[in-house]
Amino acid sequence: MNPMLLAIDIGNTNVVAGIFDGSTLLTHWRLATDPKTTADEYGVLCLSLMVRDGRVSQQITGAIISSVVPALTETFESMVETSFGCTPITVSPDMDTGLTLKYSNPKEIGSDRIVNAAAAYEKFRRDLIIVDFGTATTFCAINRDGEYLGGVIAPGLIISADALFTRAAKLSKVELVRPKTVIGTDTAGSIQSGLIFGYAGLVDTLIQRMVGEMGRTSYVIATGGLAPVIAPEARSIQHIEPFLTLHGLELLYRRARGASLTQWL
Repeated sequence: MNPMLLAIDIGNTNVVAGIFDGSTLLTHWRLATDPKTTADEYGVLCLSLMVRDGRVSQQITGAIISSVVPALTETFESMVETSFGCTPITVSPDMDTGLTLKYSNPKEIGSDRIVNAAAAYEKFRRDLIIVDFGTATTFCAINRDGEYLGGVIAPGLIISADALFTRAAKLSKVELVRPKTVIGTDTAGSIQSGLIFGYAGLVDTLIQRMVGEMGRTSYVIATGGLAPVIAPEARSIQHIEPFLTLHGLELLYRRARGASLTQWL
């Protein structure tokens, strides 16, 4: 059996887990984030998904966790120890990320943002802006010298949509898809236009302002569950990396183990 790494990204809406053989992502799962779910329950889910994908728990010889939900961090640490028999590494600002964190208080940076920045800089080695479309939409700026400069946090697209539907009694929920025209000819199309094209405008404006402050052209990368919805409409986004966070976790695991960038066991 080939030894494998379990990488877990605990977000506010979903938990995304992936299994790596070396630096190759073999499979990934998306679970609902629920602080009421126990370590045993998450363990059963993960083990069942492994069986479905033709893997066995004994293949997992290492694990790493990124969490922005403190109530679930210990739950998943316990789950990994009990279900997979190994002690996971949990991402923190004190880790060797290959970056210099210029944030006034690095402990305030979400671990997902650190992981994304480390992965993107390792791959591209240039001035970067990373847009992560999750529960919140985060923007991170990294310069060519590997300095994490800071960023922006905005309400996510789903949060914005839910606020609209909650506060406007006559508006019903719509599917978050691109409408045929900007000028809607019915209520659903009008809402979709405002959400999709309006949010793309927010993204483009913030990126334009960030580039202006950085003082040089930056390569703009999108990631996160909603990236495929907004990125095609945002003129400033140049590349989509759907599994940037998982690959960042694999990178940080290798760094933490002191392994080379091609071998982590």
